[in-house]
Amino acid sequence: MADRYLIAGGQIISGSGSRTADILIDNGRIEKIGEDLADMTARRIDASGKLIFPGFIDAHTHFDLEVSDTVTADDFESGTKAAIAGGTTCIIDFATQYKKEALSEALATWHKKADGVCSSDYAFHMAISDWNENTAEEIKEMFAGGVTSFKLYMTYDIRVSDGVIYDILKKMKAVGGIVGVHCENNDLINRLAGEQKSAGDYSPAAHPKSRPACAEAEAIHRLLTIARVVDVPVMIVHLSSEEGYEEVRRARERGQKVYTETCPQYLILDESRYQLEDFEGAKYVCSPPLRSRQDKECLWQAVRDGQIDTISTDHCSFTMAQKKMGIKDFTKIPNGMPGVGNRPQLIYTYGVLEDRMTVSQMCRLLSENPAKLYGMYPRKGCIAEGSDADIVIWNPDYRRTITAEGQLYRTDYNPYEGIKVRGMAERVFLRGMPVAEKGEVTKPNTGCYIKREKGIRI
Repeated sequence: MADRYLIAGGQIISGSGSRTADILIDNGRIEKIGEDLADMTARRIDASGKLIFPGFIDAHTHFDLEVSDTVTADDFESGTKAAIAGGTTCIIDFATQYKKEALSEALATWHKKADGVCSSDYAFHMAISDWNENTAEEIKEMFAGGVTSFKLYMTYDIRVSDGVIYDILKKMKAVGGIVGVHCENNDLINRLAGEQKSAGDYSPAAHPKSRPACAEAEAIHRLLTIARVVDVPVMIVHLSSEEGYEEVRRARERGQKVYTETCPQYLILDESRYQLEDFEGAKYVCSPPLRSRQDKECLWQAVRDGQIDTISTDHCSFTMAQKKMGIKDFTKIPNGMPGVGNRPQLIYTYGVLEDRMTVSQMCRLLSENPAKLYGMYPRKGCIAEGSDADIVIWNPDYRRTITAEGQLYRTDYNPYEGIKVRGMAERVFLRGMPVAEKGEVTKPNTGCYIKREKGIRI
């Protein structure tokens, strides 16, 4: 049984505002919130001058994923340690169904990877690649197992056709699930990549040329056309471009319900990274690729205007030795970057402190909205009586420079190397337990699986 704690005098942040109050924690839950609370049986923590956020939720990670003839550098043990140290108390990873595999098999595989080794709480989306009558029947089983959200790819070797997207969206409408989609035009990408190689460019600089913004925008338009016919909401994951955002904006003007997720790399980094010498650009090979400064500003404006619903990381990490699998052919560079531990500091620094969002918007984008959309609210995503005591005591005055040295990722680089950030998760509570302090995990492997309900429309 967890101890009782009284967190006193902090500024509690919610998606709608803030207040200075005390929080009494007992048996893993928030028992009471109020001013000048007194409890002689509770351990008192002075949080004066600190911001108190609900535990952050990263709804887009890829741990221990077999991809590109290798396996991601971070598994659930290292990935969730990095997460909890930075203030992310729950991740949602993508269990992936491969061809000729049942969804139940895929879910069992991901439980085997994650159960017993996670330092944050965890849940799973289910990525579907092989849709048939049996798979359709298994959706009920997925819901019973707490998986109520699904992912489809319009590119890669696990992509699904437009007709299958239509069938799956119809099923989701019937059962109340939600689908997130990786939107890129696969055939166009393959043709453009072939042209780059025919022209003699096998370097990381060819990667963004083969995956232009229009390839994302076209696929978003196609997905939203299908979703309009079915009349069901969808989530656009890792939105990266102005062209893609314009497709979303037009669909919303038509009355469609469209959710959008973007990532720190699309808000902070840009395509100039691909021009670095000595294969350094490979560190930033992800899909969709980093975009222009104009794309960044468009996405920040969308954040400011409340048009982005969540900010996740798409954490999919590789060492440079793994990246060098593509040193002679950019199409063989494993796609992805780490980020799950850096997200809160990056968004606080570049979002809140640069007046691109308020602390309440940060709370919505990193905690409240993912909890609502993915069926965990109000158990998670808010500081409220009866909710899980997933709490981040945030020190707004802390300053540091991000470096790979000392990070908890199993990568040998950090894509945000040298970036100066402010603020930190000074103390992190997971279901009432103090589990991390000042970037160090003090109580590892205490995460539990979260069975989710149907999401809430926001």
